Amino acid sequence: MHKAILAGGCFWCTESIFQALRGVETVVSGYIGGHTPHPDYRSVCSGQTGHAEAVAIDFDPDIISFRQLLQVFFATHDPTTPNRQGHDVGTQYRSAIFYLDATQHDTALAVIAELEQQQVFPAPIVTTLEAASHFYPAEDYHQHYYALHGAEPYCQAVIQPKQYKLRRAFATWLKQG
Repeated sequence: MHKAILAGGCFWCTESIFQALRGVETVVSGYIGGHTPHPDYRSVCSGQTGHAEAVAIDFDPDIISFRQLLQVFFATHDPTTPNRQGHDVGTQYRSAIFYLDATQHDTALAVIAELEQQQVFPAPIVTTLEAASHFYPAEDYHQHYYALHGAEPYCQAVIQPKQYKLRRAFATWLKQG
């Protein structure tokens, strides 16, 4: 298994997207990229820890590549708004790729350059590339959030549209059943 760590706004949204992909073994919601040791949800939401809400993804590169994960990542959030995804505002909601090695860094740079060249987005991509630091898993009640609470209004209004986009754009990459 290989690992990827991505931040694209609320980790409930990001987690649900990557859990649906073939080749993804586990997705853990958590916090990374800040200066406060052992952050919790309340402290991260304050915007004072420097951490982003992110997901750690364990994936089989023989089934899905890091590049493919990045394609899904960029297609299912807005990488052009700094520190914001929809109504979620603050550095904890930044778009970031926390690369684990030089290959991931270079792949991320290449994907961003390709998207910019193709003018996929109406504004420049502001996704940061940050060397991965310690990843802190979020509290248990944040794990598998969409699977457990999909009928809640937030999930219906924010996560469900991302799920529809995922299914339309990447149907052949989804787990069956």
